[in-house]
Amino acid sequence: MLLPVLAVIVGLVVLVISSDRFIDGAASTARYFGMPSLLIGMVIVGFGTSAPEIVVSTLSAMQGNSGLALGNAYGSNIANIALILGVTALINPVQVSSNILRKELPILTLITLISVALIWDLELSLFDAGVLLVFLGTLMVWSIYQGLRTKDDALSLEVDEAVPQPISLKRGILYLIFGLAFLIISSRILVWGAVEIAQF
Repeated sequence: MLLPVLAVIVGLVVLVISSDRFIDGAASTARYFGMPSLLIGMVIVGFGTSAPEIVVSTLSAMQGNSGLALGNAYGSNIANIALILGVTALINPVQVSSNILRKELPILTLITLISVALIWDLELSLFDAGVLLVFLGTLMVWSIYQGLRTKDDALSLEVDEAVPQPISLKRGILYLIFGLAFLIISSRILVWGAVEIAQF
């Protein structure tokens, strides 16, 4: 029992660190080749921050642990909304802009309701997966279009401040490769530990 617990702890720590390195490397490399800040923010940083959940859920599903994959997806969303927002507001009150209330919250509510409706029959089929991915693709295209129309887009400004400037191309590529490698390795360790604990 001790080894699976250690695997979960070590896997989680390495997962977080490798995810940060992967994002830094990917964003710096993309910026070096001239990718706009808006696309870096939406595609690389956006998907990069979800990389741990994506890799863990994918590996879990490939190993036949669909319950772990589903629990990871919904559990991370619950933690992001309840835990992270709760702790953040506890430390310092959060100012909410009108754009979040008018755009992001309705979209979040809609995709949550759609996912609940699709899983209501206790199965996520290929058709259900297609619906979710089409919704994601449509949302990304619409968001990029809206961002390009808006002068001094807030996301672009945030990415300009957040993406590390001094990283060279060589170091950025190394961060990208090794970050991805350790992301996959740590996810495998984490999934193994979680499955062993669940079967104990």
